[in-house]
Amino acid sequence: MIARLLQSVIQIFILLALAPLVSGVIRTLKARLQTRRGPSILQPYRDLRKLFGKGMVIPETASWIFTSTPWVVFFSTVMAGLMIPMVSAQAPLGLFGGVLAVIYLLGLGRFFLALAGLDTGGSFGGLGSSREMTISALAEPAMMLAIFTVAIGAGSTSLTEIAQTAIGQNWRFLAPAQMFAFAALALVLIAETGRIPVDNPATHLELTMIHEAMILEYSGPYLALIEWAASIKQLVLMTLLINCFWPLGLHPGWSGTGALAGAGWLLLKLLILSCAIVLIETTNAKMRLFRVPELLAVAFTLGALALVSTFLF
Repeated sequence: MIARLLQSVIQIFILLALAPLVSGVIRTLKARLQTRRGPSILQPYRDLRKLFGKGMVIPETASWIFTSTPWVVFFSTVMAGLMIPMVSAQAPLGLFGGVLAVIYLLGLGRFFLALAGLDTGGSFGGLGSSREMTISALAEPAMMLAIFTVAIGAGSTSLTEIAQTAIGQNWRFLAPAQMFAFAALALVLIAETGRIPVDNPATHLELTMIHEAMILEYSGPYLALIEWAASIKQLVLMTLLINCFWPLGLHPGWSGTGALAGAGWLLLKLLILSCAIVLIETTNAKMRLFRVPELLAVAFTLGALALVSTFLF
């Protein structure tokens, strides 16, 4: 019991401390690739500290949904992060839920965020909420198909079992089903985190923004919690992608040296994936909103092909 609690504390610290750093690395690498100086890698930490020190402006039309949404989004994302293997194949809360629980927890945060966008009665909030729900309705099935492809090979929907089965079988990544599932989950990662070409996290143009439109009315600590949760969600999805399909460096247990080695491999794999995301964002332009479903349809098709290939090969 004490060991499980210690594992949860360590993984919570990794989630809270590493998530802003990943966002900072992506911003800095993107700026360097575009021959700009760009912000510092530590800028996300400074932004969070500044927001937590500011006051809040709450609309008069807002209800309890508006004030409770930041907490629901933050804690549901952290709980989802505790259910995935990060530095070890054994997730701290792996016994309490598998991949379906992770998807439902992330969906719970998205649901409340969409409600909060509608709660204030603003036109931009409703616009962002409708767009977010449209994208999620297409992205979640593709994510489930990709993860189920890996789960069938492990014989369980538990992410701990999936990671432990994948250890020592990296050659399976070359299988057609695994490659299709990896590509599908990579497209879902871009859509769920609001990266180019689906969305531009750095823009506030009314005609193009999706996630930013829902949180326009938030400020101060509430906005800090939402931004922090968004960076944690990005880290959760990136870790899910690399540890389910490329479990290099993962250890079955939480031994001291094994956890340190797993943390080092995690940082290396996150850096490689961040470079790939930056390359995709720099070489592509933002898609028109009505073409985004076509991209997610490709992700769904790849996920379906991965699932069918599992039974054929």
